[in-house]
Amino acid sequence: MLFNSIEFLFFLPLVFFLYWLVAKTEKSQNILIIIASYVFYGWWDWRFLLLILASTTMDFIVGQQIYKNLEVRNKAKYWLWTSVVFNVGLLGFFKYYNFFIDSFIDMFSMVGYEMGSSWTLNIILPVGISFYTFQTMSYSFDIYYKKAKPTTNLIAFVAFVSFFPQLVAGPIERASNLLSQIKSKRVFNYDQAASGLKLILWGFFKKLVIADSIAPIVDDIFANYGDYPASTLILGVSLFSFQVYGDFSGYSDIAIGTAKLFGIELMSNFKFPNFSRNVAEYWQRWHVSLSTWFRHYLYIPMGGSKVSKLKSVRNICVIFLVSGFWHGANWTFIFWGGLHALFYIPVFLMGRNRIYAGNVVAENSLFPSIKEIAQILLTFALVTFSRIFFRSPSLSDAFEYMNRIWNNFAYEPYLHPRGYRMSDFYILLALFVVYEYLIRKDERNPFKFSSKGVRLLIYTTLILGMLLFYDDNVNRSFIYFQF
Repeated sequence: MLFNSIEFLFFLPLVFFLYWLVAKTEKSQNILIIIASYVFYGWWDWRFLLLILASTTMDFIVGQQIYKNLEVRNKAKYWLWTSVVFNVGLLGFFKYYNFFIDSFIDMFSMVGYEMGSSWTLNIILPVGISFYTFQTMSYSFDIYYKKAKPTTNLIAFVAFVSFFPQLVAGPIERASNLLSQIKSKRVFNYDQAASGLKLILWGFFKKLVIADSIAPIVDDIFANYGDYPASTLILGVSLFSFQVYGDFSGYSDIAIGTAKLFGIELMSNFKFPNFSRNVAEYWQRWHVSLSTWFRHYLYIPMGGSKVSKLKSVRNICVIFLVSGFWHGANWTFIFWGGLHALFYIPVFLMGRNRIYAGNVVAENSLFPSIKEIAQILLTFALVTFSRIFFRSPSLSDAFEYMNRIWNNFAYEPYLHPRGYRMSDFYILLALFVVYEYLIRKDERNPFKFSSKGVRLLIYTTLILGMLLFYDDNVNRSFIYFQF
């Protein structure tokens, strides 16, 4: 079920009222969460529920066994690896089987041996499998590293894994945050619910107005890049940066806001990454739940930055390559991850990878300095350049896209494929950037203005914007559902 679907428009109020008016205990609230979550996820294909159930059951058992054997580290490690192999195995089969088979077929064909395509399978990628498998594994990791204790409350654990607001595209939660809340009875809080509705409104605006309105432009340019000059190709990948940000951060805002309606606080997943002053800061602000997951469960166990510079660089490369592979079974994503490693390593070697942690651009002033503007533009340019690979269907397409930019550098005004005025989209994006700059210090409160009149004007503008820019012909699915 999509957040931006008619079904969800009826589903959410129904679950909300049942949750607060009928479910009076922590147990009944969690049972309702499980039922609602399984209906929400099973709306795509009920058979995929078996995968969630299998992953949930495995890590519930594994968590108990790890904790029981903590003093015997070999046994505890055995159970930890059981969780890793099982979850990565599920992910690997459904997401990467054909990728590896096709890669082997291509490799053997290079030496003159044709294997044929009979080895490939018609596998449907279950929505959200990359997210919930990582969430259940984090539970096992936390117990192994003595950061959490296992729960004996199976109902609470099932609710933790399947919590529908963040089930299919995150944030990827930790048991220390989400499970601890689910194990406690929630009491309705008007201010929390009102804050959730505001985040939902902001998230829908970013999805429907920012992401979906420019999606046809991006689709047209990338599908027909051979017909356009460099100016249009640069426009296409720049707009894609705004599209993927509006789409994914919009989803996260809706997820966080929806969780608030049920008395649950999820972690922030986006912290205005477009105002980052270097690539390291960008990854502290973009898809935070995934970045911290890799940092806690892969980078630090490999030694992190507490080893030699050479090994630290190796660890950085591993993290970004794995992150790229996590995004999709395509060499384009691996190359995209490798590019970010190359962008990150110089920042790390200069000791500037944590320099902006905990503060925002123009922290104590209204306007950024010339230096900060230059840093933001450079970071945005690097990130946007890498997205040529993120968006292209193959490496050959990505390199040809770049080749068209280098060797066909000319300017032509781009005409919208449906005849709309492009100036409207440029003005929209400019206003969006300015507004996000004004609220850059608090990603969880996009309407933090003292004047009620100003807030009412903003609410009205956002709703009118959604009505004006809504296009029923656009594919309304969220981009990160494919990951």
